Amino acid sequence: MKKIFRELLGWIVYILIIVGLTYLIITFVGQRTMVSGSSMETTLSNGDQLIVDKISYRFTDPKRYDIIVFPYQYEDNTYYIKRIIGLPGETVQIVDGYVYIDGQQLDEHYGNAVMEEAGLAAEPIKLGDDEYFVLGDNRNNSQDSRAANVGVIHRRDILGRAWVRIWPLDRFGVIRHE
Repeated sequence: MKKIFRELLGWIVYILIIVGLTYLIITFVGQRTMVSGSSMETTLSNGDQLIVDKISYRFTDPKRYDIIVFPYQYEDNTYYIKRIIGLPGETVQIVDGYVYIDGQQLDEHYGNAVMEEAGLAAEPIKLGDDEYFVLGDNRNNSQDSRAANVGVIHRRDILGRAWVRIWPLDRFGVIRHE
């Protein structure tokens, strides 16, 4: 009886350690998420499964063109995946479908087409010390910083950086940000 109890206690401790380690990894290191929708086409597709790197931004600042994950503020357990375009302290504006940073047209190639709608960025948006302007790669089919319900993203709200696509298997690999 004592041997069975010791064996059972060993298994319970083992399970608790595994659960604890899993919690620490999901909370501080990485987490799985799924792309829903086509706002990041052709970089990411509907149904892609990703691992989000939650640790990098503890040591470095987000950079222009990083693909980030952040919570949608009006719906629990809903996360958006977008590309950083504007950095803290910059002024972002969309003129004739093109992005301008501090008055200079941004030389970038992520958008699938010229933007039809500038939204909030029709007027210059001055980003604060911890604010980022994000856009989906499928610019004409994306809810992003141009929309009032998304707006600029604060640093504290960034969950992490899209790191690895794990599904579908034929597109498995590290996600290119630049």
